[in-house]
Amino acid sequence: MSDSPAPLADPHVVFDAAEGPRDLVILGSTGSIGTQAIDLVLRNPDRFRVTALSAAGGRVALLAEQARQLRVRTVAVAAPDAVPALREALREQYGTGEPLPEILAGPEAATQLAADDCHTVLNGITGSIGLAPTLAALEAGRTLALANKESLIVGGPLVKALAEPGQIIPVDSEHAALFQALAAGTRADVRKLVVTASGGPFRGRTKSELVGVTRDEALAHPTWAMGPVITINSATLVNKGLEVIEAHLLYDIPFDRIEVVVHPQSYVHSMVEFTDGSTLAQATPPDMRGPIAIGLGWPQRIPDAAPAFDWSKASSWEFFPLDNEAFPSVGLARHVGTLGATAPAVFNAANEECVDAFLAGRLPFNGIMDTVTAVVAEHGTPATGTSLTVADVLEAETWARARARELSAKATAEARA
Repeated sequence: MSDSPAPLADPHVVFDAAEGPRDLVILGSTGSIGTQAIDLVLRNPDRFRVTALSAAGGRVALLAEQARQLRVRTVAVAAPDAVPALREALREQYGTGEPLPEILAGPEAATQLAADDCHTVLNGITGSIGLAPTLAALEAGRTLALANKESLIVGGPLVKALAEPGQIIPVDSEHAALFQALAAGTRADVRKLVVTASGGPFRGRTKSELVGVTRDEALAHPTWAMGPVITINSATLVNKGLEVIEAHLLYDIPFDRIEVVVHPQSYVHSMVEFTDGSTLAQATPPDMRGPIAIGLGWPQRIPDAAPAFDWSKASSWEFFPLDNEAFPSVGLARHVGTLGATAPAVFNAANEECVDAFLAGRLPFNGIMDTVTAVVAEHGTPATGTSLTVADVLEAETWARARARELSAKATAEARA
């Protein structure tokens, strides 16, 4: 391991420690990660100062409220047609006579903000559209608190080519846990990474028992409150597959030394097994403000960032092996991660389309992974010997989305016939 490349995320390396309040840019501010990050910032005004916010544009009233609370200088929306409503919402928040923040709009607005003058960019955007902002933040030399796992999945080589040691701090609960546990030893001491999974709402069901599950059932996650796409990914365990690829890229650990174990309580967020036989687990009650605080504040810890355990109360923690037959997503993710190049982008894009189809009632639950598997198989083995480019990623994603829509429509038509 000592001769392998430096990991993207290394708790022993501090990229750019800052004195005084850290200036932050928050991308995806009206989503689950963004709103919890803002809660953390508002409780710690001596540590953090938000200079800019971006959002998709569907919740302009909330975005305007956030802008006023944080007194940001710039707000951005991906949807240009949301600008009039945003400007009106800002006027209501700020009142007359007070200058409004600058407004940016369009698909490139978040990417522009990611290169803004700040210490840390929190990328809380959902989906592979987060790739361009990730690359922009890295190229501009910002510390990147990365909650947008898809940008690393689809653009792994691109991200690795730009990131300096210590520049990326992971915000996923699992990768924040690995990040903290890895601080206890050297890379040569690591035998295995153990990524925990809640098992989602369908833990313990066989594949045949997943036939006919409903949208509401799939969205009823037992321990975490997340957005719909991430919640469905948790139900299919696609999120665990993505996290295995992410762990491989972040920590430069081979796929055969990254294990997934089901832990229904979601108290242990992940573990590192060392060569001496010891295992270190990072544990907190399920609350994303803890990982967000690591992403924004490392190497410092933020007091009372999230609730702690009440050790005066009895509790039981369980661990189970993963059922790969009922949930084949992790195995498929290992396969595409090993293929590399555009294969992970195809996997992720096809899954995003299939999740949308399931949420819209156009595809059954088991059809998500059946369709993604078919798209990955059609894509085949990516060409090797050439460097991956953003254009390659976008072309692969476009093809995968179109093919996933075609196969989803075909499955729906056959089911109705």
